Amino acid sequence: MTQAVDLVEIWRGGRLESWHQGHAVVVDEGGDIIEAWGDPEAVTFPRSSAKMIQALPLVESGVADRFGLTSEQLALACASHSGAAIHTDRVQRWLADLGLGNDDFQCGPQWPQDIPARNGLIKADDSPCRYHNNCSGKHCGFLTLSKANGWGPDYVEIDHPLQVLLKQTFEELVEESSPGWGIDGCSAPNHASTVHGMARAMATFASADDSTTRGAAMVRLREAMMAHPELVSNTDRACNHLMRAAKGKVAVKTGAEGFFIAIIPGQKLGVALRIVDGATRASECAIAAILCKLGVLDAEDPAVKAYRNPVLKNFASLVTGEMRPASTLA
Repeated sequence: MTQAVDLVEIWRGGRLESWHQGHAVVVDEGGDIIEAWGDPEAVTFPRSSAKMIQALPLVESGVADRFGLTSEQLALACASHSGAAIHTDRVQRWLADLGLGNDDFQCGPQWPQDIPARNGLIKADDSPCRYHNNCSGKHCGFLTLSKANGWGPDYVEIDHPLQVLLKQTFEELVEESSPGWGIDGCSAPNHASTVHGMARAMATFASADDSTTRGAAMVRLREAMMAHPELVSNTDRACNHLMRAAKGKVAVKTGAEGFFIAIIPGQKLGVALRIVDGATRASECAIAAILCKLGVLDAEDPAVKAYRNPVLKNFASLVTGEMRPASTLA
């Protein structure tokens, strides 16, 4: 087994202070590895980076059209949002359209990552609701599919018809039998795969076209993500900034514990990476570096440099160091 390799470095005072290791893979439309760092066959949980796979049955089945879902709602189904008003207002409207409410969610309440939304709750001496959960858009998709099929309310149980369908879809896309599953932060099952498998799934999304029902559904989901990057994350986060900097060339999606994916339709490439210590700052730096290598992002774009080569400052706003891709990526 190939070991994890250095992907991101932290420098201070002209010295290498610390570093983040990981695995990363770039795959073409045939599933072949174009370039890899570390061990492509490392097995891990993709976490929220798999949300477009989890949203696929919603669209592929025709349920999205039956319920008149918009591209904004499809973006939210793929989102790890910040609980800002732009997210929660839309989630609550979606719930109302389903004739459902906050208590129908199986995800737990979560304090918003969005500062104005968080401060608004604190000032009102209020508590977060389940619709503030960063996965509430995904769960709206789950509830929609469950309602359309008359399935029961316990939709996060591993033997629920929804989760059986999602596991089947996941294994078809990664082209592997998942070796196991764990419970995600939103209470839904998350199935493990190799990093190569997730990159292969993203390459399938990248090369999809309207010639098949599944392909058309993939196109709609990746296009929704690129059209509404602020709904996929928030206006102040990496997914939004990197997709906007790419100007329609890529859909990206973060996942907890240092996972990140990219879907590159113009080159029919998929990317997946995992930082082994789970650091989000490193996964953001690494995905930006890989997308620059592939010509999708401009390394000199200030929005890109903020993730690929950010300066590090202390509480007095003095520059104390920098984060940058390791030589293997740079």
